[in-house]
Amino acid sequence: MAEIIKTVNARSVDKLQKVLGSFDENANVIMHELGVVLRVEGLDILVCGGEEKASVAADVLECLVELAEEGELIDKSRITYCIELSKEGRAKDILKLSGSTVGVTHRGKPIKCKTVGQKRYADAIKKDTVVFGVGPAGTGKTYLAVCLAVQAFKSKQIEKIILTRPAVEAGEKLGFLPGDLQTKVDPYLRPLYDALQEMLGLETYTKLMERGSIEIAPLAYMRGRTLSNAFVILDEAQNTTREQMKMFLTRMGDGSKMVITGDLTQMDLPEGKKSGLAHAVRVLKDIEGIAVCHLTDKDVVRHPLVMKIVRAYEQDVKRSESEKGEKQ
Repeated sequence: MAEIIKTVNARSVDKLQKVLGSFDENANVIMHELGVVLRVEGLDILVCGGEEKASVAADVLECLVELAEEGELIDKSRITYCIELSKEGRAKDILKLSGSTVGVTHRGKPIKCKTVGQKRYADAIKKDTVVFGVGPAGTGKTYLAVCLAVQAFKSKQIEKIILTRPAVEAGEKLGFLPGDLQTKVDPYLRPLYDALQEMLGLETYTKLMERGSIEIAPLAYMRGRTLSNAFVILDEAQNTTREQMKMFLTRMGDGSKMVITGDLTQMDLPEGKKSGLAHAVRVLKDIEGIAVCHLTDKDVVRHPLVMKIVRAYEQDVKRSESEKGEKQ
């Protein structure tokens, strides 16, 4: 196969350094992932390799130059994500993430959407009254929702943040744990506590909890209530039954916003029970004011291995379904 050479101009020494990375670490990621060779001549980055791989690498580099021009951080995760998009001919989509800050931690660190799917999800939360965020582990469904809830509280758009999860155990029995129901479900609510404390700081978080401005409770505690002027997040919603989901959604009062998150591949419901999340998404998807955002393995922002793990399980499910179909 003939070697193709593509040329990408970095426009300035500063941008060239940002794109290549410290000790060429960014360039090494591109070369390793795509099997191309990068050379630098002046402000030009030369891409050498097969036609398809060279084109993908050139598209990635063009986008990285634009990101550098806009002052965006260029790191391994962003480069890897840009490569994924470029393979689908959508490299330019990563530019939509410029300036996509959704909040700031109590230490002043900006929280930004790291994927196009995350940005679509965050935009839906800002715009719509009820949002379903459905996708695999590590896609930031809960974290982004908590971040936006805190921003809404700080800007006085709402008066209260309510976080809830169904008290369904992953293979354990709540009844055998010591303490009352709140004590028993606390471990299942830990991700919510952690996200809130990162956004607010422990001292502010504790004060708001004591004042009742933040409430974290199992889903069973929602029955019979009307939740007004609140930002309500239902996490791990794949473990709700249809009845529980209907009960939760009908708690909404004036001035409230609801975000429902879940991963339909990780259900802990008893055998024979159908997920209220899957049912709600199907029944409510076309109602104005309700948005359904599907996140995928491409939106995983944890360790790179998480994306590979998610994909491996998805492929195994498809293989099992295919084998089952062949037997029938």
